[in-house]
Amino acid sequence: MTTLISTQALQLDTHDGFLFHELAFTLRQGDRIGLIGHNGCGKSTLLGLLSGTREATSGTIHYSRACRLQYVEQHLPAELAGLSLYDALLAPVLEQPELHWRVDSLLAELGFDLDTAQVPVHSLSGGQHTRLLLGRALLQEPNVLLLDEPSNHLDLPSLLWLEQFLLAWRGAFILVSHDQRLLDNVATRSWILRDRRLYDFDLPCGPALAALAEADIAAAARHAAEQKEIDRLSASSARLALWGRTYDNEDLARKAKTMQRRIDKLKDEQSFVSDGAPWRLSLRGKALAADQLLALDGLDVRAVPASPVLFQVGQLWLKPGDRVALLGANGSGKSSLLRLCWQAIQAQEERTDLRYHKAANIGYYDQSLKQLADTADLSDALYPFAVQNEAARSQVARKQALIAAGFPYARHGQTVATLSGGERARLLFLGLSLASYHLLLLDEPSNHLDMQGKGELGQALQGFAGGCLLVSHDRDLIETACNRFWVVADGGLEEWLDAASAYARLSLEDGQAPASAPRVETAALAPAQTDVDVQLERLCELEQLLAQDQARKPRHQKLASQQAWQDEIAQLNRILGITA
Repeated sequence: MTTLISTQALQLDTHDGFLFHELAFTLRQGDRIGLIGHNGCGKSTLLGLLSGTREATSGTIHYSRACRLQYVEQHLPAELAGLSLYDALLAPVLEQPELHWRVDSLLAELGFDLDTAQVPVHSLSGGQHTRLLLGRALLQEPNVLLLDEPSNHLDLPSLLWLEQFLLAWRGAFILVSHDQRLLDNVATRSWILRDRRLYDFDLPCGPALAALAEADIAAAARHAAEQKEIDRLSASSARLALWGRTYDNEDLARKAKTMQRRIDKLKDEQSFVSDGAPWRLSLRGKALAADQLLALDGLDVRAVPASPVLFQVGQLWLKPGDRVALLGANGSGKSSLLRLCWQAIQAQEERTDLRYHKAANIGYYDQSLKQLADTADLSDALYPFAVQNEAARSQVARKQALIAAGFPYARHGQTVATLSGGERARLLFLGLSLASYHLLLLDEPSNHLDMQGKGELGQALQGFAGGCLLVSHDRDLIETACNRFWVVADGGLEEWLDAASAYARLSLEDGQAPASAPRVETAALAPAQTDVDVQLERLCELEQLLAQDQARKPRHQKLASQQAWQDEIAQLNRILGITA
């Protein structure tokens, strides 16, 4: 298979030392590679080296003549913000009139209609930004894509679109992502960047991580056996050297030196053992003996008080032990609902449409991480959380918690403003854990976490003693942590039986395939339904969806969904005997 890119002894020096140590790898035609590693290990930097936007300290990168590489950056270039989507897509080939026809073709391929093409780039959603950046790269007809966290901040429908795009892509790619589900579905080979080294596995992400864990166990066992031999020889060498001095015996002293040279060689060749992850995430909470922690009844959700209603919540509640996933497209109002709940709790409002248990200690994770004061040092930033738990109030307890969370003592005096996004997230989780809440409102808590952090968050929430309302688009986190699923759709908040049903409902809302699983009925003591009842109810629901969509302006109608609804209506009519 044709080699497109190869490297030898690639190194990059930073103020903290070498970020990479003599990396050597090859990228072949058709390779579908997931690049994995914890925050700060250098994944984006490595893509920068391969794309030519950064320069290595030493080593070589060789590109074959057949390589046509395009880099899809993580953030939208600032100069595109004021352009229309069409002009931003056209810009890379503006001086190549023979390629202008591809812009019109790509608009449809990327899921943009003609009206959206004239919208300013700064008004587009995160998912639309990702599609735009991919489109700009595809215009150059590459056979290698370097993708730097394209799934960041995408809603679930956009994430599913990205997954389908990568599955259909016939070229090679290197994909940096912390979304294990995405990597498992689209990548066949994994590069794991850790300890300044690159571990290469011809396996998808999950099996590759498992293989690396097994290799770590084997390396630790070899290291222990080698250390035992080194210790034995060291003891013998020391004894021979002592005897040589005591009895003035040059032969014994010479043997001691020979043995020491052998010890030094064994140390140089000793099996490498990884330092492991730089930190671990834990989350403590408390259970409250109560029927409900939070109850919503006829609540209108708005972005701000005077703005239009985004959706309305009928009757839904959250009780101790519930871990609820709140799902919906970007801009649908999920974060607005969490902020509305938090503001009511902070103001101790008495409301009929939003009620919470007065004895419940409730915490909030703001995705902007603004709950931590920028000017506070690490210990002081934890005080507002620790003060709620008598065991964690003291300065000593907070410093011990910081050390246990991976913040060494030497860093305790630095301010929150100097932390990276991942470190701020870690500090906020530490604060939530110190407070030991009964209910957590979590707004996109995985945005700044690496893959290991997401996995640990899922396990922590699964074992969380209180209740949780989680806004996230990370499918592994949702399925690991949550036991209830609420979906923002059609101007309301619906509960679905499981994650698969909720995803299907989101796809339907986005104009993709229709949902097939029934909703959860929230009315208490609802009478048992027969199959005919369920079919008639589904028929009425479909006819209502079809009528509502056909009442929209033509350019806003979802024609694919209409056809799917009509097909299902015809099938139900035949089953029920309404039509022949």
